Amino acid sequence: MRLVTYRSEHGQGIGLVDPQDRLCDLTGLLGTADLAEVIEGWEEALARISRAGAQPGRPLAEIELLAPFPRPRRNVFCVGKNYREHAREFGQSGYDAGSGPAGDDQHLPAHPVVFSKPPSAVVGPGALIERHPDVARELDYEAELAVIIGPGGRDIPAAQALRHVWGYTIINDVTARDRQRDHKQWLLGKGLDTFCPMGPYAVTADEIDATALWIECRVNGELRQKAGTADLIFGIPELIETISAGLTLEPGDVIATGTPAGVGIGFDPPRFLRSGDVIEISISGLGTLRNSVA
Repeated sequence: MRLVTYRSEHGQGIGLVDPQDRLCDLTGLLGTADLAEVIEGWEEALARISRAGAQPGRPLAEIELLAPFPRPRRNVFCVGKNYREHAREFGQSGYDAGSGPAGDDQHLPAHPVVFSKPPSAVVGPGALIERHPDVARELDYEAELAVIIGPGGRDIPAAQALRHVWGYTIINDVTARDRQRDHKQWLLGKGLDTFCPMGPYAVTADEIDATALWIECRVNGELRQKAGTADLIFGIPELIETISAGLTLEPGDVIATGTPAGVGIGFDPPRFLRSGDVIEISISGLGTLRNSVA
């Protein structure tokens, strides 16, 4: 099931996207326009949707989509250096304060590297990514699969972690590399306004095999990143186990699982984003997230 949050005459609404890419409004049926609230009461919501049956819809091309969670209740959890080749390119780039000497494996993490992006960083499909020229000059893209938490919990063992996954979406973990390098931490370089494009869909877990997805990122039509989620260093169950250790995950929490090789700093010289660049991130079964740099 593909759900979206979209701009309506009342501010925002929730819709179901059918196989013909038509949007069927669910806002009145569900009594809310907050996807996190829907996920929190998912069994009842699913029952209502099933009882309603097929409804006439509008072409999705006519709809302005927002991020599935336009203003998440909490920070978006993110994971760094979670693909081996990306960990190497980052470690050899000179931007990673925690890497070992170029060419060795000291920059490969022994444990998941977790940081977060504030809710104010989130924007939807088609939204402009601000350059923030007064604080940053070296903007980069990162295509990522994101997990959406369903049933909450704390101290979740990896063996039970997938029971807590409601679904999946796409995130572009936009990064100001100079800010990341200079401050020797990741929040300031990754948490700027508009630095977390998300969407277009929130797809339920029953439709996705997250271990066998392909991630592709194109900049102005040029393929920059391509990898399978089978290459993750730490899989989704281990990430959920790590993040939930002593920390309660809640319905609607989002976890971005890391980016593969091919980001701007992986080139020599680096290829940073410029005004007008178009970034398109596609993940099998999850659609394409498209944004431009202002």
